[in-house]
Amino acid sequence: MPTTTRQRHARPAARRPRALRQVATIAIASLLLMIPASGAHASTLEVVATTPALAAIAAEVGGDHVRVRALASPSEDPHYVDARPNFISLLSRADVLLAHGLEYEVGWLPQLQVNSRNARVQVGGEGFVEVSRFVRLLDVPDGPIDRSMGDLHPGGNPHFLNDPRAAAGIAEGIVEVLSRRAPEHAQAFADNATRFAGELRSFAREQRSRFSALPASQRQVITYHKSMTYLLDWLDLELVETVEVRPGIPPSPAHVSRVLQRMRTSGARVILQEQFYPTNTSQRLAQLAGGEVVVIPGGPDHRGGEDYLSFLRRMTDALHDALDRS
Repeated sequence: MPTTTRQRHARPAARRPRALRQVATIAIASLLLMIPASGAHASTLEVVATTPALAAIAAEVGGDHVRVRALASPSEDPHYVDARPNFISLLSRADVLLAHGLEYEVGWLPQLQVNSRNARVQVGGEGFVEVSRFVRLLDVPDGPIDRSMGDLHPGGNPHFLNDPRAAAGIAEGIVEVLSRRAPEHAQAFADNATRFAGELRSFAREQRSRFSALPASQRQVITYHKSMTYLLDWLDLELVETVEVRPGIPPSPAHVSRVLQRMRTSGARVILQEQFYPTNTSQRLAQLAGGEVVVIPGGPDHRGGEDYLSFLRRMTDALHDALDRS
């Protein structure tokens, strides 16, 4: 499993090359749009999801009646996905487009939607859904926000798919859009969603009990980014500190020193982060505090066939083992 990728904080310097890549992407995609669609049967819904976790959920609900593609990979930060030529081609043929919303994909998805020239997947289109509407949102700011506060989302925290309770609501919620596009399969979608949501809620209860059985001193964690809010709420864990100064703002030496002091005084020894964030500072803190870093993928390996529950089991097993050792 890779643990390092392009660092998020280097992105501003790369804006000009990215703009040139996007121009090239659109030009190539225009040629791809001329190629006839092939492969899927006419009755199979073409579903595109922005993240691998969302794609895996859609695949469970759609079953044999959908073909699901994820735009981002588990190793990509969904805030900063590099558009590739085939993305526009996929969206041009999509019956349904599923996105997190809450400005999670605002830096790259809107341009792809417009250039797909597919009315179904535009904002307000009959095939477009922002699934945050089905989630009990956390970290919703109480008042005005500005850039000095970091990478905050005015509508709430969009990192909800590390929590199976949120995924259960999404599974049930997307039945409507799938049924609207393929009414002949509406009952199958509803049955699949009911089954899958039940499995998710059962797993959520089981894991919360498992983690709650740990002593309180072992249920403390450091996270790199404020992206684990829903997971911590689900598993009854306490956030002691974040490695970032504020969301999206890299750690300064003074802040790293404060985090180390908090780790030593609180007894927190586990740092949790996704693989698309840089690990050097986290590894150094863990070394100095006598702890360890748990690096998780940004979602299931959907393209490789991993399902959502298998991803959650892999993630919770790794985290529980680390906390049990702390």
